[in-house]
Amino acid sequence: MKKLSTTLCAAALLGATAGAPLQAEPMISTNRITMDTALQLAQATIEACRKEGVQIAVTVVDRAGHPQVMLRDVLAMDLTLAISKQKAYTALSFNMPTSEMGARFTEPYSVMKLDGLVASAGGLPITAGGALLGGVGVSGAPSGITDEQCAQAGIDAIQDDLEMAAF
Repeated sequence: MKKLSTTLCAAALLGATAGAPLQAEPMISTNRITMDTALQLAQATIEACRKEGVQIAVTVVDRAGHPQVMLRDVLAMDLTLAISKQKAYTALSFNMPTSEMGARFTEPYSVMKLDGLVASAGGLPITAGGALLGGVGVSGAPSGITDEQCAQAGIDAIQDDLEMAAF
């Protein structure tokens, strides 16, 4: 019986890969946003929050989750830097706005309990041409909704350039 089970598993694996084309290249290329584009996004985010009368911190992470740009407005608390980084990383990692995650991770041992992840509003993934490019996180406004609106304004400031470069 064990031999039959092993044979069936092997057949299933071979069948799943039989129609798959062979990969000709040993490496893949990945689109990344430039530091200048990340800085433009962060500055537009700060400006959007200033128009709301709010001082915030913003972090832009690259596709690998590493901080590319971190800015803290003059009166934003120091803690906002760490929180904005975690929101950006979380949005990137799950490829979704952090505002949509609150009810998703309610079990005692759910993944959101890991250090470095924050499920409060203010983090957004950065995408263009169907590709995930990074994440942006904002912290410091009286509400996460305002944080997220400012992050969206930052993305909107660079979105056309990203979409044009994606093709």
